[in-house]
Amino acid sequence: QVQLVESGGGLVQPGGSLRLSCAASGSTSRIIAMAWYRQAPGKQCELVDFITSGDTTKYVDSVKGRFTISRDNAKNTVYLQMNSLKPEDTAVYYCNKFPLVGSWGQGTQVTVSS
Repeated sequence: QVQLVESGGGLVQPGGSLRLSCAASGSTSRIIAMAWYRQAPGKQCELVDFITSGDTTKYVDSVKGRFTISRDNAKNTVYLQMNSLKPEDTAVYYCNKFPLVGSWGQGTQVTVSS
């Protein structure tokens, strides 16, 4: 079992930046890839991006050029640097394994509003 704790969310104005963190504990040695997901109000959860153990990354088109996923294996932590934030980025952000998800953390709320 892997336990996940997301942090770093908050209220930011359009065009602003946030850095999310995801600390993993438990059976982390078996994790091949990690991803960030988000769920906006009234919408389904969507995959935002993922990073493999070899640091290959991929992003959904709507965040390309604005978001950067990275990982620190020594700290078992995955990060999401979000720049040029837009109101449509407002959502609860979760991290999880990829492609097969495990137990979800509590998520972290990101609100982009003026």
